[in-house]
Amino acid sequence: MTRSAPRQQSLFAAAAPAFDAGFRSLERIALDREAWVDFAPGWVEGPDALFQQIVEARSWKQRNRWMYQRRVREPRLTAPWSLGSGAPLEPAFLEEMRRCLSARYGVTFDSVGFNLYRDGEDSVAWHRDRILPQIDRPVIALVSVGERRRFLLRPRGGGASRAFLLGEGDLLVTGGEAQRTWEHCVPKVARAGPRISLAFRHGMDPRAYAR
Repeated sequence: MTRSAPRQQSLFAAAAPAFDAGFRSLERIALDREAWVDFAPGWVEGPDALFQQIVEARSWKQRNRWMYQRRVREPRLTAPWSLGSGAPLEPAFLEEMRRCLSARYGVTFDSVGFNLYRDGEDSVAWHRDRILPQIDRPVIALVSVGERRRFLLRPRGGGASRAFLLGEGDLLVTGGEAQRTWEHCVPKVARAGPRISLAFRHGMDPRAYAR
């Protein structure tokens, strides 16, 4: 985790993490007639403790990928997991979360993408997730811990964007045609503390893990 200082824990950081299995604070927001997001602020209790557990449990790497006709280093750290790997989902608390989200949305979330944004220089450009074309109306659940950062959504190809501040245990779920007709990004900012985003997915294109 070069370039970043350890996240300072709050007075409540010692509390064991928990999540709201009843989704009591969840609100559905229509992006258009065919695309929606579900937003549940503070869905995870004890997010600072979960942040530290994830940092220690995962093996973080900085991937390379082709961009603008050259190979560049991604401006964030990643640590993917998939059900097919046979490895347990660590920390174990996340397995409870995966099963709960799968039951709620009627899909089997069989992979989790861990993204660590160390500071304001780390980001991700506008993109759509690589999901197999045969997956109808894919659902992706994002859980964010650490300092809140802007997560932007816009219609595919450009247009006015919708902004969500995600972190501190927030849950954002994209559904309907959101992953087909909308794009998302996490822009750079002048200053920011570390943040981890967990993307629970199903039906991901295997080539997405080779980047």
